[in-house]
Amino acid sequence: MHCVINGHLISFDRSFRQAGVSNHSLQLVRELARLDQGNTYSLFVGPGVAQHLDLPPNWQVQESRLPTIKPKYRIPWEQLIAPWLLARQRASLFHGLLNIAPLLAPVPTLVTIHDLAFMDVTGSHRRANRRYLAAATRQGVRQAAHIFAVSEYSKQAIVERLHIDPARISIAYNAAGAQYHPRPAAEVEAWRRSNSVPERFMLYLGTLEPRKNIPNLLRAYAQVRSEVGMPLLIGGGKGWNFDAIFATHSELNLGDSVQFLGYVPGADLPWWYNAATFFVYPSRYEGFGIPPLEAMASGVPVLTTNATSIPEVVGDAAIQVDPDDIDGMAAALLRMAADAELRADLRERGLRRAAQFSWAALAQTTLEQYRRVALG
Repeated sequence: MHCVINGHLISFDRSFRQAGVSNHSLQLVRELARLDQGNTYSLFVGPGVAQHLDLPPNWQVQESRLPTIKPKYRIPWEQLIAPWLLARQRASLFHGLLNIAPLLAPVPTLVTIHDLAFMDVTGSHRRANRRYLAAATRQGVRQAAHIFAVSEYSKQAIVERLHIDPARISIAYNAAGAQYHPRPAAEVEAWRRSNSVPERFMLYLGTLEPRKNIPNLLRAYAQVRSEVGMPLLIGGGKGWNFDAIFATHSELNLGDSVQFLGYVPGADLPWWYNAATFFVYPSRYEGFGIPPLEAMASGVPVLTTNATSIPEVVGDAAIQVDPDDIDGMAAALLRMAADAELRADLRERGLRRAAQFSWAALAQTTLEQYRRVALG
């Protein structure tokens, strides 16, 4: 069996591109490499990626000379170059890790659908990108031999919006990496002092984009700023249409009580989670939502929303609020800040909940479908 994987969205840039789909793709590749040393794999990636990968001999990593992390280069590769490469390499199958499969693919295809935000959330993508993604996703799922969804919520969205038989879809959940775990208190304190991090703070980590709902978090925080007695720290790279976040911060005169950390390198993320008093994730739309899971795995209490897939991920291990209920969000921030017993309970619940998800399970589900598809 020769499996070809489109890894062009794997990124090691210091930007928002390293989150989300890139993280999912990288973890899947690494776990498949650990799980299966018998079959042959070809991984297609953009420039500069191969040097960060340490894969076994049955994997061949092929870099493009074009910056295929950008859609204007990736789309021609997917639709024009990939079919030729698949035929030349006599591949058994092709796996597109973000919705897309080549229209003229000469082999069976599988696609992973992370979410349908480009259909469901106004302003989530540029208009041209939204139109292409909608058309290409419809085509990709119609021709796919199998489809992976990252949550039950995403699966149902695919069934309802794209009219796909649910029997053609497997759920392959995301997970938190092994680096996300509680660190010794003395080590966290040493990291805090060396990085001049406040002793108590609430933390958001994620891309700065409209569906993350950060303006409503700022409005809620403004209501209780003086009572919670701790700053709000917001970390994440700038994604798409983020101006409203900074405009809201300015309008509310939040000043230094809200600090924007910018892009946070992956090596620092576990320390930020461990150092936080609690984690807040106000998102209104997620296909899965990895940051709350990483926070729970790190032993940090979580306040999030009851929107889309998030309840499926956090279960009863987090406080959930309506993403548009600013008063409710403000009350929950105050409760989390004031109630140490609640935070301790959520910490224990979160650790148990996070342990139910694993990248190994994702790889096992994927490999089972590869074998089924390759055998026809």
